[in-house]
Amino acid sequence: DIQDLCTEEAKPETGSRPEPPRSPSIFHRVRISSWAHRNSAPSSPTTRHHYLSSPPSSPKPKHRLGSSDKDKPAIVVYFTSLRVVRKTFEDCRAVRSILRGLHVPVDERDLSMDSRFVAEVQGILGRRRLYLPCVLVGGRLLGGAEEVRKLHESGELRALVAGGASPAVGRGACGACGGLRYVVCERCSGSRKIYSDKQGFKSCKACN
Repeated sequence: DIQDLCTEEAKPETGSRPEPPRSPSIFHRVRISSWAHRNSAPSSPTTRHHYLSSPPSSPKPKHRLGSSDKDKPAIVVYFTSLRVVRKTFEDCRAVRSILRGLHVPVDERDLSMDSRFVAEVQGILGRRRLYLPCVLVGGRLLGGAEEVRKLHESGELRALVAGGASPAVGRGACGACGGLRYVVCERCSGSRKIYSDKQGFKSCKACN
């Protein structure tokens, strides 16, 4: 028991003269106090560690595809195309490049383009604060940039994504969206607002 290890005093050798009991040293008292504090503190339901761009070293999968999700893509990556945080942007770009190099279908979900993806990631991670990129393979949380890089360098990533992936896709981009997977509304040019001389600005009915 760790408490016994912290409080155990040096035992006298056989045949030696017994020594009077000594009070625990400062080091032992500090360790005992720390141990007691950790065990008496109530455990919180969610861990409050915040990760800006790197996930825990061994993230526990909290999301798995159910029977109704069989038609969903085997590989999903949540990322951001905004350059507000440079390291996060670079990590997202590196992970997308690695996955594209494997020539397998990847469902790329840009949080900066659709706010609904934010709620999805929060549900997967089980906390409000999130880290990007976030990669799922076969419905299981694989991790972020650090995990993807390590698996790619060791050669394990290709075996993981090949298990449930579809046949390799071509390198050509879509002629309509240019590979961005979003098409700008032709009526409002993506602003979602239309100006009228009588009513002023109003919501675009074509895309809202």
